[in-house]
Amino acid sequence: MDAGSQEKAARRAALRNEYWRTMTNPHSYLRGESGGVFDTGLARFQAMRVSHFEHFKPTGRSFKIGLFTVVIPIFVYAKMMKHERDQREHQYRTGQVAYADRRFKFI
Repeated sequence: MDAGSQEKAARRAALRNEYWRTMTNPHSYLRGESGGVFDTGLARFQAMRVSHFEHFKPTGRSFKIGLFTVVIPIFVYAKMMKHERDQREHQYRTGQVAYADRRFKFI
């Protein structure tokens, strides 16, 4: 093994030994730790997830994602709804649909 992998294996062994020492300590409840191990890596990850939007920088990619997932679908749906309602209104006004057959005639 090269020096880098030996150092990594040594770090892993030290962390594993520390984990087992803290998890199997019968007196940990006296310190108020409730038997859990404080994981600094997990704490850093959670802090990063919480503060993500504080460090957000708008880019062209994020603009495109917002445009294609929010703005364009709403616009396309609105245009389709307007077209369908205009077609129905045209049928009502030209007499192609009888009054008794119309939808929502009491509203």
